[in-house]
Amino acid sequence: MIFTETPLNGAYIIEPERLEDERGFFARTWCQREFKAHGLSADLAQCNISFNRRKGTLRGMHYQSAPHAETRLVRCTSGIVYDVIVDLRPQSTTFKRWFSIELTAENHRMLYLPEGLAHGFITLRDDTEVFYQMSEFYAPEFASGVRWNDPAFGIEWPEKVQVMAEHDRRYPDFQL
Repeated sequence: MIFTETPLNGAYIIEPERLEDERGFFARTWCQREFKAHGLSADLAQCNISFNRRKGTLRGMHYQSAPHAETRLVRCTSGIVYDVIVDLRPQSTTFKRWFSIELTAENHRMLYLPEGLAHGFITLRDDTEVFYQMSEFYAPEFASGVRWNDPAFGIEWPEKVQVMAEHDRRYPDFQL
């Protein structure tokens, strides 16, 4: 696997190294040893999928707070998403900065985010599916988020929002 650090501390783009032949290719998408060797959390407690029927579906910006803060490894398995992470760690040199990347079924890229980052995406194609690997079990009482259009972050979304959960619209302005 190829690990490329993003501009946000501790977040990585991970690309599989393909072993190609006439059949197609084979590649690893998870290796506990390689994650540990790069200083990344190699804990895996839960995997989830998110299926989104319509282009313009926005999910986010979500995170779990301590003591159930989680690392995530995110991959688009069908369609295309504009994936966004925001650094919510006050002690971080990249605090309140955001980073985005297109994850597609074709590019096979993954995005690793450490604890303390909020995550969200907007779909750029109908029938898009996202696969998540998490280091913690879902704990609804510790689930939280920040608003997708909060001026504190200034995220630039490439697509008009067509579908969004009401709770994602109602997050208050970000405050420490």
